[in-house]
Amino acid sequence: MTAKAPVEERRSAGKALRESLKRADQGLWHIAGNRPDPITLLKAAVAHRDPALLPIRWGRMAQSPFYFFRGNSALMATDLAPWPTTGLSCQLCGDAHLINFGAFGKQDGSLVFDLNDFDETCRGPWEWDLKRLLASAVLAGREAGHTDTACLEATNRCTRAYMAGMDRFSELGIVALSREEIGPHNDGGALAPIFEKARRDTPQKLLEKAIEPGPRFRTKGPFLRPLTDEAAAPFLASFAEYHGTLGPARQQVMEGYEPVCCGRRVAGCGSLGMMDVLILAYGNGADDPLFLEFKAQHGSVWEQYLNEYETPHSGRHTAEGQHRMQTWADPFLGWTTVAGRPFLVKQWSDHKASLAVQDLAGTVLGDYLELCGTVLAKAHARSGDPARIAGYLGQSEELPEALSSFALLYADQATKDWETLKRAVGNSELEAWNPGE
Repeated sequence: MTAKAPVEERRSAGKALRESLKRADQGLWHIAGNRPDPITLLKAAVAHRDPALLPIRWGRMAQSPFYFFRGNSALMATDLAPWPTTGLSCQLCGDAHLINFGAFGKQDGSLVFDLNDFDETCRGPWEWDLKRLLASAVLAGREAGHTDTACLEATNRCTRAYMAGMDRFSELGIVALSREEIGPHNDGGALAPIFEKARRDTPQKLLEKAIEPGPRFRTKGPFLRPLTDEAAAPFLASFAEYHGTLGPARQQVMEGYEPVCCGRRVAGCGSLGMMDVLILAYGNGADDPLFLEFKAQHGSVWEQYLNEYETPHSGRHTAEGQHRMQTWADPFLGWTTVAGRPFLVKQWSDHKASLAVQDLAGTVLGDYLELCGTVLAKAHARSGDPARIAGYLGQSEELPEALSSFALLYADQATKDWETLKRAVGNSELEAWNPGE
């Protein structure tokens, strides 16, 4: 058995990587000459999804450059994959835009702030996540009314927070790192609206919002509808496999709940069109509800650019990626197979909340991004080598300035691609419908 090299030795190894990839070069990006038409790429990325729901997806993406960006992780993967990286890998969120951070409840009832969407998770270069976060910040900041100067100041703060976090995490013991978290006590107030929203998001509130007497799921336009017994049967039959993916203590808890009704849900932007089924279960009577979400998984859009990657079961892959990145994962997180298709299983919206773009006015953008940078560093440090990454990052302004330049370049490109989408909608190449929520 070989001991891990000392922290300073690994830091030096990371610093040496600047010789092969200068930090200033992280700011370079231009559109590839052989880049496929963005509409072709977007269509290919959703070929496995329900075609009846795609008009809603295109309608949402057509709302603004930021909404477009939320739905184009496949396009960004195509754009970033050819560019050099440090070769320092960790578990990636894969879709680390700033709305995919949020608050949720721990098992003890307290709230934490962390990454909260992992459909595109995989192991890859840390740069891909950070660059996606920073580009999203420019687009969201513009939509919230900020100037580009203000957006770049905020992205600089985010990168500096990522650097400072990685530096600190490289010195922590492994157990201490595994417990690292951001909660209401140490967020500086920037997350107060999110935590307040999360406190109000309870299973009892969901009962009022989503369930009618029967019990059965309400019908809410295209977004929610009850499933027939026949359509629900394969999901109920998959409970045995799901049960086996939980630990013994959580299996015992699940054995106390009985499914009572199922519904089909349509939500989000990036994952819109994927099969998404909700199940309401009762424990100790109707006053003890548990909502589970069964969400189809198809593997990360980044995997095709990672030659060593294999995903035997996409639901398990997503669940395990979430466990690697989050400090406190959903205690009911698991996976199953329904009619031969892999599904992720998790709680539906129990004490969960995220920020809206309109909430990013004033100083909130920079404060919020600083917290996001720290959280992303924590998530990467858990599964990568924080000492090597910190050694490469350093402490100067070279990397923050470079990545802010990239963020502006890519935000401009995303805006051009959004305009292409708008033209495709206008000439009926894509059918778009935006019925709201």
